[in-house]
Amino acid sequence: MTSERSVDAHCDRFVDDYCALDPLTATYIGVTGHDHELPDLSPDGFAAREDLERRALAEVTALTGSDHREQVARDAFLERVGLSVERAEARIDRSEVSVISSGLHALRSVFDLMPTETPDDWESIGRRLAAVPETLEGYRATLEEEAAAGRVSARRQYVEVAGQVRGWTGQEGAAGDYFATLVAPAPEQLRQRLADAAAGASAAYAGFGRFVESDLAPRGRQQDGVGREHYALASRYFLGATVDLEETYRWGWEELKRIEDDAAATAQRIVPGGTVDDAVKALDADPARDCGSREAFQAWMQEKSDRILADFNGVHFDIAEPIRHLACKVAPVNDGGAWYTPPSEDLSRPGTMWFSFTDDHEVFSTWRETTTVFHEGVPGHHLQCAQAVHRADLLNRWQRLMCWVSGHGEGWALYAERLMDELGYFEDPGDRLGFLDMQGFRAARVIVDLGVHLGLTIPEDNPYGWRPGEVWDAAKVLEFMLAHSRMDPGSVRFEVNRYLGWPGQAPSYKVGERIWLQARDDARARQGAAFDLKRFHTDALDLGSLGLDPLRAALGRL
Repeated sequence: MTSERSVDAHCDRFVDDYCALDPLTATYIGVTGHDHELPDLSPDGFAAREDLERRALAEVTALTGSDHREQVARDAFLERVGLSVERAEARIDRSEVSVISSGLHALRSVFDLMPTETPDDWESIGRRLAAVPETLEGYRATLEEEAAAGRVSARRQYVEVAGQVRGWTGQEGAAGDYFATLVAPAPEQLRQRLADAAAGASAAYAGFGRFVESDLAPRGRQQDGVGREHYALASRYFLGATVDLEETYRWGWEELKRIEDDAAATAQRIVPGGTVDDAVKALDADPARDCGSREAFQAWMQEKSDRILADFNGVHFDIAEPIRHLACKVAPVNDGGAWYTPPSEDLSRPGTMWFSFTDDHEVFSTWRETTTVFHEGVPGHHLQCAQAVHRADLLNRWQRLMCWVSGHGEGWALYAERLMDELGYFEDPGDRLGFLDMQGFRAARVIVDLGVHLGLTIPEDNPYGWRPGEVWDAAKVLEFMLAHSRMDPGSVRFEVNRYLGWPGQAPSYKVGERIWLQARDDARARQGAAFDLKRFHTDALDLGSLGLDPLRAALGRL
């Protein structure tokens, strides 16, 4: 970026300054030079990062974009960093612990992204492992300070996280000690030193898990819901938009019914005269749909991803050569879920789709997960995120590497699944039922997330006649999600705990999809016969990640 582009220059500098204070972010976004370091998770460390954000927010507020593109970058920065500052003032990042988001999770999972090709790579891993005990001591001080002030998470989250830590450290579960497994392939001359560092990290994690269970859990909230004030901020943060929460709750019920009616019709193509449950039973019993092992499932993901990338380039998307590869991996922990990590800044580390099975997972079925490959990979997160990383000619470093809005990103990924249905990639009725099952699952969690955190009443006229007039609680959330999903019970329980501990994130998928679809419809209506789907996709993705309100405005000008 040239020197006269002051907004871009400030955003670029913010990336460097933030990575220096948070080496985990540096590794996650692929900025080199920090892989041997860990952040300060003590109260002083959090304060330093928060002060940096406040200074950057004030500096960029005082600037004016030199052109339309830089003005979009300025608006995106102010929206994102402004909300991050609001969260800091509410002490959310310091105090919030959930089964999917905490300092513990960020610290463990960063090792999944570290290269292991050279002795220097292993040296960096060793130095990071050796620093884990001190880093966790700082994080313990932060959580103790927050708890003393009454800022705690729900007791359920602490208990579940303590159980996750026991799994990571080999105290229970089938995965074994994560840290010992991590260093097992190290070069022989470094293996003992790395094994010692891994043992120290594992012991520190085990001790932290005991602290979470014995010290924090008794002080945790009995109520899972966070209340309207907290939820409204969380919703704005994850959506980048202010929405009518009650209207969204009502829409969630309507959307779930629409999807489930479609699923019932699709089930007839699998078991004529049968129900959705009958179709699921038939699909699960079909040996042709079971990969048989984690290794075979990983190979299946990779083959499907490679084929879609080849099919799509130049047809529905223009895919640059450096991002025409997506790595598909089964994760080394058994927590459940699927996710995507973008490529490194220099594209030497490819974008990666991760899939995690739970301990009780026995059937490695494909019919449920074809849609997941499209969501996490192509045309979902990989095209969205890797395209942004690649477009250094259009986007500053902060836009390319650090800006992430869940409603934009997850909304795009659900739009991508819907697009694949429109393009005929769910011709197989089993795969299409899997797509609809996951669509319904995302609609159902709009309902339960808003319901439980806002303490809403289940509508008297809900289309299922289910518990009319009752108020949501955790038990009802689990009952409802089990009734409206065909995922295995272990995965559903993990998902429910995620919603209970991460308010506002789950609805961002369907709300984001809703806005993406409306923006496409609006563009088609404006452009008429001149509308070109590939052009729309390229123009939209070239904007980078944006809050949904600024996205709606920007897409309206395409």
